[in-house]
Amino acid sequence: MQVFRHLPAANAACAVTIGNYDGLHLGHQKILETLIFESKKRHLETALITFDPHPKEFFSPENAPARIISLREKLEFFEELNIDRVYIIKFDKIFSEIKPDKFISILKLLRADLVVVGEDFKFGHKREGTINDISKELLEVIGVKEITHDAQRISSTTIRKSLNDGDLIRAELLMGRPYSISGKVIHGNKLAREIGFPTANIHMFHNRPPLNGVFAVKLGSNFGVANLGTRPTIGGISKLHLEVHLFNFSDDVYGQHVHVIFLKKIRDELKFNSIDELKKQIQIDIEKVKNYIKSYDREK
Repeated sequence: MQVFRHLPAANAACAVTIGNYDGLHLGHQKILETLIFESKKRHLETALITFDPHPKEFFSPENAPARIISLREKLEFFEELNIDRVYIIKFDKIFSEIKPDKFISILKLLRADLVVVGEDFKFGHKREGTINDISKELLEVIGVKEITHDAQRISSTTIRKSLNDGDLIRAELLMGRPYSISGKVIHGNKLAREIGFPTANIHMFHNRPPLNGVFAVKLGSNFGVANLGTRPTIGGISKLHLEVHLFNFSDDVYGQHVHVIFLKKIRDELKFNSIDELKKQIQIDIEKVKNYIKSYDREK
């Protein structure tokens, strides 16, 4: 997979899709499946245009929604699908003011013979462009119908709310897979080890994940309990921090890139009056997670 942070003239024709793809939920997956299927029929390369930062982060940084997945996680997903080219467009003031006809000229530069997007796709300054504008330029367009669940449109907004509410089951239904966060295992301050619960500290690519608290998690084939929060009992930090205590695990994973799968929310993060209170609560959390894992194993 080739990844571009600019828009060079392409050497081969392609089928292209355009979008933020935050969460890569079932609706997004339907568009990508259509892109791959139709490109093979036409013997075209597959291409994808996405944006960084998210347009809402540019227009309203203080009120922008939390990203469901990081840019790196999106790229990992695209690579698994064998997408040929990914173009990451920097969404700034200049790009926000681009007119629809200019955007279409970009598609032509990339040699797009086919455009696959959601049927309500809008683009360009003030979202003035529609799929009809693309088809008028003699580019073939496929508008993929939206996917629904329980008569409700599947959207990143719905998934974000489910995660924020701790409803991981609903989030999994809408995403077609369990929610996970990936990152590199780094050295921490060793406090968790000192109090008897060694943890793997995960350097996240998320600035602001859409959930927090204490969770039952899985890392590889190992289960554990994770805290995603600001560590208020030991002074607090400004940015969410992910640390995972794995059960019956002693391997050295420092420096590894891992995926932490979130299975169930156990509780909100709390501030305790002492380290002893924190230790007692961690033990309670561990027992709750172990009891949950027993039923989880039966279900799987």
